[in-house]
Amino acid sequence: MMLVIPSVDIRRGRCVQLVGGRPETERVYGDPVEAAQRWIAEGARYLHLIDLDAAMGTGDNFNKIAEVLASVNVGVQVGGGIRSAERASELLGIGADRVILSTAMIREPELARELVELAGGARIMAAIDTRAGRAVIEGWATPTQRPAVELAREFERMGVGSLLFTNVDVEGRMAGVAAGAIRELVRAVKIPVFAAGGVASVEDVRTAREAGAAGLVIGMALYEGRLTLRQAMEVAE
Repeated sequence: MMLVIPSVDIRRGRCVQLVGGRPETERVYGDPVEAAQRWIAEGARYLHLIDLDAAMGTGDNFNKIAEVLASVNVGVQVGGGIRSAERASELLGIGADRVILSTAMIREPELARELVELAGGARIMAAIDTRAGRAVIEGWATPTQRPAVELAREFERMGVGSLLFTNVDVEGRMAGVAAGAIRELVRAVKIPVFAAGGVASVEDVRTAREAGAAGLVIGMALYEGRLTLRQAMEVAE
């Protein structure tokens, strides 16, 4: 069974969705706490909570994240601009089930190792965000030359408990999931690979499950009503 995880992305205190991570494409969907409660009411067993301002280096939404975490009774993975052990520990301390490290995994690998030692690998998820098959960091603004599979194996050796793969080329576009890339990562490592980006239909959910994803993060398609959470969960099972 693949876990279906609704995304609650926060920018300037509001629940939003972006296309390809570009701020000018922002669509607003109200209050993050209300969004989180909605998905739980519809059956979500896990949530994906991202601080877009922190990821982009334009501020942070720590207080709003704390508010969301205090209001839910399901597991939540939290990411976006986590670049210190202190911030990661704070988030874990206020209820995050696990934290997602992206830029820090590449820029400061010693931080990842420190957190694995402090919190345990199960509570650390490493994000691999790619454009044209190469990793991008710093809110998807800075390209690198690192291929996804190489990073996945490196992160696994560091001891992280899971990977989150986002194909930025399709993120927010509802243009289909990157099945081949998901399958390649799943085959490259032994730890669970979660996927995000491009979901537009129940067929995309089925494709991700068949590619071997342990979980699938869905954002825009849920908010725009292209499929329901219940439909996605039924296909994932």
